[in-house]
Amino acid sequence: MVNFKEEERLSTLNHSCAHVMAQAVKRLYPQAKFWVGPVVKEGFYYDIDLGDDVINDDAIKAIEKEMKKVCKEGKKIFRREISKAEAMEAFAGDEYKLDLISGLEDGNITVYDQGEFTDLCRGPHVDNTKMCKNFKLIKYSGVYWKGDANNHVMQRIYGVCFPTREELDEHLKLLEEAKERDHRKIGKEMDLFMSDDLIGRGLPMFLPKGYTIWQELENYIKDKERALGYEHVMTPCVGTVGLYKTSGHWDHYKENMFPAMEVEGESFVLRPMNCPHHMMIYANKMHSYKDLPIRIGEIAHDFRFEASGTLKGIERGRHFCQNDAHLFVTAEQIESEFKQVVDLIFDTYKDFNITDYRCVLSLRDPADKVKYHDDDEMWNTAEDALRRVLNDIGIEYTEEIGEAAFYGPKLDVNVKPAVGNEYTLSTCQLDFCLPAKFNLTYIDKDGEKKTPVVLHRAILGSLDRFMAYILEETKGNLPLWLSPVQAIILPVKNEDEELNAYAHELYNYLRRQGIRVEIDERAEKLGYRVRAAQVAKAPYLIVLGKNEVADQTVSYRLHGEQASTTVSKDEFVAQLKEEIETKKVNPASLK
Repeated sequence: MVNFKEEERLSTLNHSCAHVMAQAVKRLYPQAKFWVGPVVKEGFYYDIDLGDDVINDDAIKAIEKEMKKVCKEGKKIFRREISKAEAMEAFAGDEYKLDLISGLEDGNITVYDQGEFTDLCRGPHVDNTKMCKNFKLIKYSGVYWKGDANNHVMQRIYGVCFPTREELDEHLKLLEEAKERDHRKIGKEMDLFMSDDLIGRGLPMFLPKGYTIWQELENYIKDKERALGYEHVMTPCVGTVGLYKTSGHWDHYKENMFPAMEVEGESFVLRPMNCPHHMMIYANKMHSYKDLPIRIGEIAHDFRFEASGTLKGIERGRHFCQNDAHLFVTAEQIESEFKQVVDLIFDTYKDFNITDYRCVLSLRDPADKVKYHDDDEMWNTAEDALRRVLNDIGIEYTEEIGEAAFYGPKLDVNVKPAVGNEYTLSTCQLDFCLPAKFNLTYIDKDGEKKTPVVLHRAILGSLDRFMAYILEETKGNLPLWLSPVQAIILPVKNEDEELNAYAHELYNYLRRQGIRVEIDERAEKLGYRVRAAQVAKAPYLIVLGKNEVADQTVSYRLHGEQASTTVSKDEFVAQLKEEIETKKVNPASLK
């Protein structure tokens, strides 16, 4: 997906198209007033006050039609510099523009004219409106003025614009693909999770089928961790403000945390991450160098106050569950333990067929003394150590300044999803800072106290985001081991008692074998039930008729295929168990 904000030619073109849209809106709605119309990574938008009118699909069609007229007119776009007083006079009566102008300095205010339309803007713009003809309005919504829920609601209209029709058509195809892959759409169709404003924005709830996937992911990663010597713990979702002052999160991360709660004279906060709790678990008793490495893992519930505009289903919420772990190691163990984490990441990616990723060494910005713990020697030591480990392991990586955690550098593994922008899925962070802040020690072989080094690591990241990623990569066509419903039984005729009896016998047999199975015996035609099973995306569809009853067999078809195969019940179960054990990739997910 193109980033309109970062590509200069597209940014200028889309900025101009926003003005074309505003001019068309003003012609159709003379009472319209405009707030801001910026270019963003997905195109452009304009926030508009239409009075009592509300945007709908018919209004969008009318606006697009008028925009085409504006483009066909090919009016030149002129830039003018005016004084603050002239600007106040020109936009007198428009409270939105006056609000913007009040925050500007005199002497550098610009407006742009195109035909009868004039707008306050710093630019730049294209030469004339004809250059904006390859556009499309893609969505609309209601938003609070300035993002403040105490203000009134404005209409926000989004659009995109390209130099050529071919580029526009290609982008629209990608948008359609994105809609089909959107985990929120898939989650609704498959009945996986829900949200409700009465509970709270950014606080999704997992329904039985969604929680089945969640549990499978939890069991999967815990089994891998246990095999590598991890010990799992459970810690509370709250901590005192004092805990986070000790860790440094209160100084460096407070704006992302929920407000403190006062209880019996003590201040508590919902935890944004788990490292302070795990530091205290380590500090619970004395340790010898013989105890290290100590690997503490947890599927931990965390809370961060994300801005409402960034919330996106289970991919980005205010509550999520991290596949978190902290490894307490000696300086000599850093490389071997870090390599083990990296091996675990890529072994996991192999199981999920994740191939499009890149490794990033995220470093601090030395000039930023606010975001990062201020200790140059510590940072130089940590960054050099991590760089040396990556080089020794032989990992290809790029370096990015300003992306480190506040307490230390990290390796981020960024995935490129089927649609949308790259984001971090897995991470491993090297930390000399927090162990010192919590006065963590171990007794070395020479009998002296030393401070351990901590590796913070998350393989699946958060289970919530990982599930969203897998749903979008596979379009919901999950591998058999991960599917919430692995097989659906469809009796050809619902009124046939013998057939229904065999269907229930097969259902109970498969359940006893550990297969997640359902029966659809609704009073609907077979074709209707087949289509419903396709939407549910169960990997196996079992269609039973008189022949299957007579022979005590199973006739199945794979999701997305028409061909049918008939086998004995035992053969069928053996096939499913082998596919679950090997975590075979569902062929439908690769189409």
